[in-house]
Amino acid sequence: MHTIRIRRTAVAVAAAAVLPFSLAACSDSGSETKAAPTAGAEGAAETAGSTPMGDAATGGEPFGPGCASVPKEGAGSFEGMAQDPVATAASNNPALSTLVTAVKQAGLVDTLNNAKDITVFAPTNEAFAKIPKADLDKVLADKEALTNILTYHVVGQRLTPQQLENGSFETLQKGSITTKGSGESYKVNDTAAVVCGNVKTANANVYVIDTVLMPK
Repeated sequence: MHTIRIRRTAVAVAAAAVLPFSLAACSDSGSETKAAPTAGAEGAAETAGSTPMGDAATGGEPFGPGCASVPKEGAGSFEGMAQDPVATAASNNPALSTLVTAVKQAGLVDTLNNAKDITVFAPTNEAFAKIPKADLDKVLADKEALTNILTYHVVGQRLTPQQLENGSFETLQKGSITTKGSGESYKVNDTAAVVCGNVKTANANVYVIDTVLMPK
């Protein structure tokens, strides 16, 4: 009997010693299980903040009649363009193919892709078509003149639609452009209308325009 009591006491002591560790292990496991969704939520929040839609700090969603022709998915969609630097993003938009050709001719692809926080006023193919073919061919063959024109379309900061309401901005070409408008209707230099505005790329805000801007 005495031996049995000793054994029972030993078992009880051992159980008492093991129990706290078991509870601690369960507690740690529970903490890890709860922590995982939190980390996932933070990641989701960061992802949501990096998308072009709903980014209040940079002015909200793209707007304008020209936005209807943008693909709904893929590299040329708004979501796809937001992942790439601006020259690469533009190359995925069929409406900007002439601009992309001009940028390549001028050797500005790396310059634009590596720039940080810029705004590009991007003329459509139709905008370039307004220029007589002989004149356009001449400009495309003159790298200095082409660079001068293209850099006139770039401002060294991300511009929101609100900033375009009555703005004047220095361009990378060192000239200046003026903007006016409100809501979803804006003009640049009183000549070029924004047809699809506030498009986000990885390093730029893009305003697609219907007329090529000429340096003053």
